[in-house]
Amino acid sequence: MHGLAIFLQAFVAASIFFVWGVRHSNIAEEFKQYKLPNWLRDFVAILKVTGAILLLVGINRPRAAIFGGLMIAVLMAAAVFTHLRVKNPPFKMLLAATLLACSLAAAYLNYHLNFPM
Repeated sequence: MHGLAIFLQAFVAASIFFVWGVRHSNIAEEFKQYKLPNWLRDFVAILKVTGAILLLVGINRPRAAIFGGLMIAVLMAAAVFTHLRVKNPPFKMLLAATLLACSLAAAYLNYHLNFPM
């Protein structure tokens, strides 16, 4: 289970870095298309990159993984909601929904593996 948690953390972090780094121009275009302000795009970028870094730090520090996973999950839930609000087709929200599930799973696994009741 620990290996699965590490895989999920690395997958989510790599996805965030790819989408918000390499494909940043696509993100800027989407925010413009959805009529969302530039300051919000920049704020979301800071929060997502911070969450991704916390997931990577969380490989050795489980509390960071829990916090990072929950942080990314909240942001991905907002992304799914935004896709629904603008009536995008389901495939457009697939990445956000996948990262939502993976980040929640990573947070859950880290909590239960490291802080058993």
